[in-house]
Amino acid sequence: MAQTAFLESLPQSASQTKLPVESALDESWRDLYLKAFRFMQRARVIEDKLASLYRSGKITGGCYVGRGNEAVAVSAGIALNKGDVFAPLIRDQAGRLAYGESPADAFRTYLGSRLGPMRGRDGNVHRGRPAEGYLAMISHLGAMVSAATGMLLGRRLRGEPTGIAIVTLGEGATSTGAFHEGLNLAAVEKLPVVVVVSNNLYAYSTPNSRQFACESLVHRARGYGVRGWDVDGTDLNDCLKKITAAAQDARQTGLPQLVVATLLRLSGHGEHDDAFYVDATLKTLPVARDCLAVAEEFILQTNLADWGEILEWKEEAKREVESILAEVQREPVPDPFEERWCCLATPGLCEGIDGV
Repeated sequence: MAQTAFLESLPQSASQTKLPVESALDESWRDLYLKAFRFMQRARVIEDKLASLYRSGKITGGCYVGRGNEAVAVSAGIALNKGDVFAPLIRDQAGRLAYGESPADAFRTYLGSRLGPMRGRDGNVHRGRPAEGYLAMISHLGAMVSAATGMLLGRRLRGEPTGIAIVTLGEGATSTGAFHEGLNLAAVEKLPVVVVVSNNLYAYSTPNSRQFACESLVHRARGYGVRGWDVDGTDLNDCLKKITAAAQDARQTGLPQLVVATLLRLSGHGEHDDAFYVDATLKTLPVARDCLAVAEEFILQTNLADWGEILEWKEEAKREVESILAEVQREPVPDPFEERWCCLATPGLCEGIDGV
């Protein structure tokens, strides 16, 4: 019954989520939109290749892709400046690229290259460069809010510019104690942490109706004393406008923000998961739109580019990815008899480890 009520609360037709076109008239916005779209394209190509490598048995461990999550992810990454803190999810390849990660680092981590940011260790998704404000993902996802909040608080206590932090989570993480503690601390200490929640309707296989009882997660913002933003996660235009606005608000006021973007995960929890548990009704609703396809339609509707240009960008991304992958596959893996076991890209962050 609860799941039925939830389905009925979602938009029932695409006409209720009509693509906005007014922003496309502004030249700077057009440039930002196309930049974000190309990051999305590249992320999709990278993750399709990773999925192919996984199915070919060339990736050890799991493989997690952000199909359908790219608009939210890229908007988070593109809203940050050098010196800010980014704590991304496993599904945020588009945001990682926008923040400055190289495609090579993604492949190096999955393929265990010794030259990658994690030096071929620590699984295949926990990559980052903490000294640069790029945090490695913690699998207990709510803890990412605490980690990012702690970084900003540490900077403040040292008298350094804090910048802002953006943390990306799935809605399942909002049920954890660490999420509550981190966001509550950010609110009490007035730290500019932007928590971007992708409500992809399932925490692995647990539907929203079994996760929370409030009508929308964005309503929790008021309880924490932070500003809340409700976003259509399938629409790049809406994601860019609201997530960049939330980041700007945090930057200007020094106060935390809670952004909740609604979308349907378009693949399983990982490539090992066939997502049999997803209600088939959801797949017929606008919430199941592919954000990349929606962005393509918007570009064509507003004459930002023609179909030939879109295809050429995609082919360019494919050529780039194939070239980088070929190079990474030739790189060495760790030698357990020679390595100093420091996982971080910056050894100075590890007490007692020198010259790694």
